Amino acid sequence: MPNPSRSPRWRALVHLARAAAGLPRHQSQHPGGMVIATQPLIDLCPIQPAAMEGRQMVQWDKDSCGDAGFLKIDVLGLGMLSAVERCVEEIARTRNERIDLSRIDFADREVYAQIQRAQTTGVFQIESRAQMSMLPRTLPESLDDLTVQVALVRPGPIQGGAVHPYIERKRALRENPDYQVPYEHPSLEPVLRDTLGAIVFQDQVIEVAMAFAGFSAGEAEGLRRAMSRKRSEAAMRSYEERFLAGAIARGVEAEVAQRVYDQIVGFSGFGFPKSHSAAFGLLAYQSTWLRVHYGPEFLAALMNEQPMGFYPPDSLVHEAQRRGIEVLAPCAIASGVECRVEQPTPQSTGVESGPVRVGLGYVNGVREAEIRALVAERDHRVYRSIADLAARSGAGAGTLERLAWAGACDSLVEGPVEGRRRQALWLLGVSAPGVPVGRGGELGTQLALPLDPHDAPQLRHLDAWDRLLADYGSTGVTLHEHPLELLRPGLPEDTLSSAELQKARHGRAVRVAGLVVARQRPATAKGVTFMLLEDEYGTLNLIVPPPVHDRCRLAVRGEALVIADGRLERREGVINVLVGDVRRLERGDLPSAEVRHIEPRRMWSTDSKDSASLPNPSHDSKDSASLPDPSRESGEVIPGTPGASAADLAAAMPAANSFGRGRR
Repeated sequence: MPNPSRSPRWRALVHLARAAAGLPRHQSQHPGGMVIATQPLIDLCPIQPAAMEGRQMVQWDKDSCGDAGFLKIDVLGLGMLSAVERCVEEIARTRNERIDLSRIDFADREVYAQIQRAQTTGVFQIESRAQMSMLPRTLPESLDDLTVQVALVRPGPIQGGAVHPYIERKRALRENPDYQVPYEHPSLEPVLRDTLGAIVFQDQVIEVAMAFAGFSAGEAEGLRRAMSRKRSEAAMRSYEERFLAGAIARGVEAEVAQRVYDQIVGFSGFGFPKSHSAAFGLLAYQSTWLRVHYGPEFLAALMNEQPMGFYPPDSLVHEAQRRGIEVLAPCAIASGVECRVEQPTPQSTGVESGPVRVGLGYVNGVREAEIRALVAERDHRVYRSIADLAARSGAGAGTLERLAWAGACDSLVEGPVEGRRRQALWLLGVSAPGVPVGRGGELGTQLALPLDPHDAPQLRHLDAWDRLLADYGSTGVTLHEHPLELLRPGLPEDTLSSAELQKARHGRAVRVAGLVVARQRPATAKGVTFMLLEDEYGTLNLIVPPPVHDRCRLAVRGEALVIADGRLERREGVINVLVGDVRRLERGDLPSAEVRHIEPRRMWSTDSKDSASLPNPSHDSKDSASLPDPSRESGEVIPGTPGASAADLAAAMPAANSFGRGRR
């Protein structure tokens, strides 16, 4: 067989591949980027129409625009800013208080106490799994601490090795105020004093280059620019010789100089400027302050701004309920278009704020115009019955049926609560709705005569599972039983809840189950997947090593309810479960389904030798969980426990938030 390397075609292919190396993979539009120039851009660079009508896009990337001297502005849109504004307006409406967030107490002990306990669900930036795992270890006590905290969980500080040194030095200072923070070189102390010797901010790269290696301001700025470029490896390496030579000339040992430069290279992944982080830290504190002191209003604001943040609305509601905040279902008589806080009832003694009422617009599939018309007509005159609602609301049959299935019409129906949804659906089916007049109802609605229909026949009541499916299918939020509360009686006896994990000892084998809230597989984690589960008592963290992810890929990446076996890790108040096996979890009162894999067994598997370091249940102590045979096929249903057809449940469950390898 001839040698392919001698073929002209192969040599041409190699030449083209080398020429294409480093080129952009694809073209995409920056969602908030603007370019400003002193002349028309069409005379300076190629322009093309953007997807939005009337918008134009330059064909150069940000680096090329910067090299050309264009002024680039990144307009950052934050949903939390809108949520905070909504919250302030809701406080003014419900409590007649006008909050000025620039004048609140920025040393509030209760706010910092909740931050240190990682009770930050729903707040800005410090709500993620990584941040909540770090907060009990760093124990922020000021806005300066929050500024560093926000910047720490970024690829730059992580790859630059700044996270663990900062945490350990912070702990050492708490234990011994006389502790001397170590620095790679005395010249770095003035630059890195605020971050305990670690490079956390982009600004510090410039200051380190100038103080440590003798760079001029222009050279240091060039180094920073090279760091900010996605394809910056070649540009960064071009500065290495100059950096090392400058540091050695100032009396620094070559090994130390190389170590500091390697930290800078690692930091080039992505890091915050200090001003950026300070603004984010301030917003993190303000949102936490609102959560602590005005919880109902903050929850209503968060729900109205979805989708945003780390947690879906269902998890936000469950966490608020565990804090004692009452959340009420949508109601055709009481709800507005959006979620809002109701006034306290006379029976609510000592309560400054009422419950949160889910808005009618939160029901999936309803038309906004019809919901607004329904609410406006109700504010004019309250609906008396299902027939009255159908006749006067102006809403179509589809919208009314969706409202009924969400329980929004229960207050217009008599009888046991469990049977009202089906009764309301039946009554709507025989009631005469209003008819839109004109194209798209532009001329209004021809109202029907409000004739009361016959009573509904005896219909089967909704049980807990039916109600759960109806809630998830209609609003994506369940206000009654948690799925794990219903599944708990059918789980293996050794399955621990999130509350029981708090009392379990470090290192023991455990089995846990829960609803998947979020999945993360960041590029800086070397293939490790992090899963956040929720049960009826709280949340729990799973750490899934690459071999387990490969073996249980279907369950890890696609299931809404899972059961996992692993070993408990407890460190400085943070609890994780290092997983050895993950399987899907389904209802135990249904017949078991047979699962057959159609893909090759080890399509995604790594070397089986990698599994040797995972938790092995074969030699557990008497207090350890009885773990399954690791040879079981991934995703196989556990015999005798949740067995099968979760098609309805899985279809109605809210999707877990998945954060992949990119920047969130």
